[in-house]
Amino acid sequence: MTRSIRIGNCSGFYGDRLSAMREMLEEGELDVLTGDYLAELTMLILGKDQLKDASLGYARTFVRQLEDCLGLALERGVRIVANAGGLNPAGLADRVREVAKGLGLDAQVAHVEGDDVRHLSSRNGLEGALTANAYLGGFGIAAALTAGADVVVTGRVTDASLVVGPAVAHHGWDASAYDALAGAVVAGHVIECGTQATGGNFSGFLDLPHRDRPLGFPVAEVAADGSSVITKHAGTGGAVTVDTVTAQLVYEIQSTRYLGPDVTVHLDSVRLEQEAEDRVAISGVVGEAPPERLKVCVNELGGWRNSVELVLTGLDVEAKAAWVREQLGSRLTAAEVTWSDVRLPPADADTEEAASSLLRCTVKDPSPDPVGRAFTAAAVELALGSYPGFTMTAPPAPATPYGVYRAAYVDRADVSHTVVHADGRREVVADPGAYGSDGEALGARPSPYPGRPDTLTRRLPLGTFVHARSGDKGGDANIGLWVAHDGSDRETYDARVQWLFKLMSPRGIPALLPEAADLDVEVWLLPHLGAVNLVVHGLLGEGVAASTRFDPQAKGLAEFVRSRLVSIEVSLT
Repeated sequence: MTRSIRIGNCSGFYGDRLSAMREMLEEGELDVLTGDYLAELTMLILGKDQLKDASLGYARTFVRQLEDCLGLALERGVRIVANAGGLNPAGLADRVREVAKGLGLDAQVAHVEGDDVRHLSSRNGLEGALTANAYLGGFGIAAALTAGADVVVTGRVTDASLVVGPAVAHHGWDASAYDALAGAVVAGHVIECGTQATGGNFSGFLDLPHRDRPLGFPVAEVAADGSSVITKHAGTGGAVTVDTVTAQLVYEIQSTRYLGPDVTVHLDSVRLEQEAEDRVAISGVVGEAPPERLKVCVNELGGWRNSVELVLTGLDVEAKAAWVREQLGSRLTAAEVTWSDVRLPPADADTEEAASSLLRCTVKDPSPDPVGRAFTAAAVELALGSYPGFTMTAPPAPATPYGVYRAAYVDRADVSHTVVHADGRREVVADPGAYGSDGEALGARPSPYPGRPDTLTRRLPLGTFVHARSGDKGGDANIGLWVAHDGSDRETYDARVQWLFKLMSPRGIPALLPEAADLDVEVWLLPHLGAVNLVVHGLLGEGVAASTRFDPQAKGLAEFVRSRLVSIEVSLT
């Protein structure tokens, strides 16, 4: 049996800590260093880059990191795998070769392509798409590594594929090793967002150790059977605990079936154990055949948008807001006009800022004209003729284009998953050939726990013993909630899980999240994690780039939910 492969991550998004690649190479032992640079919004950003310059379309910060660290990686025998190729993996591979040559290094550079499916527009409803990229799996990366590549750059593979590929190459799994592949997907999902697995964006941050130093990036030690241990380099900030790993596990998932191009993962099979300090073992992961079709990330140019934010201070805030809405609203011709709600400031506030409220007006239109100078001039012209104390938080800005994300699906046979090796040889990756279903029917799942009898309760924040993390998937918001591992005995922990599962009912959720009262909400239970996943459909409108919501990516939604008062049984507190 081969030893575990040690895979670290140095990037969770395009714009993450630039020094992380060097830190990961210098501060501990690794076999492979990965970097995740892509998100739905990133693909839109890269698409706009290519509209200006067709030679772009990749994450340029990755090039800067390699200029600094490629020699160190080769010296230490650490191979680098990143999806920084974005819309132009071939262009990035050429740029990496230029960097290596300039540094006097002999680096074998390969890339993975075939994810761009805009040519399928006539058959798959992709007409007019700025970007359309199928999510590829890890076997192309594995082929490149097996052939000797030192650096592998890809286009739109799944985030977890950056770990699956090296694990396949190291352990020699074939496409039918579903449980092992599923285990690697889970490990990849945990480390893909960088320091979110070591305490970043963690609702239990108050108890997080070593917050006086930058959080360490995570490492996955993936064994031959697909089980893994999540850890981090010694001496780095943050921690790896069952709770920090759970936080990432429940992040931006849709149901208990995690559909990937290589395997379908049964998330309700995942088991976690605190093996030692900063070492969490993942085991028991069950996989089955992948779905028959591949998901596609589609970005389209949706139109133009703009906004102004007005400051309302002191008395009569509601009347001030009503007047300026009437004044400005009568001048606007944009197709969509959205006003934020106004919250009354406290009486007799100690500072002017505390005595002020914000009123935001956002406009959107297919044309830039109604949301450009016509909009900003109308707002500025009110400066001396509206409510007392009229001011804005920033000068008006020009109109900006926005994109709309949506998911599409294509037949696997229409996608050519291709590896271009360091010697120029092209290799088409064989498709698995066996498929499962496209997932379970959507809807709430029955709780495996019996409902607890009603008893004496107290009104307390949900976050009293429940952690949460939230995020976005297009126009849908995801909220993962789980019972904290706070040192309570097993009986109390189990009772808290039963209580949480009972709370997540069709009757309870609208009270907890009033914004979702008229929306479709799915409830998925993950008993082994003591967790519940909520998918709130349509909360974010057309997605992050088009949303006019205060928190367009739902990043703070989980913390709002944790702050809500609920009736908690006294015996559980």
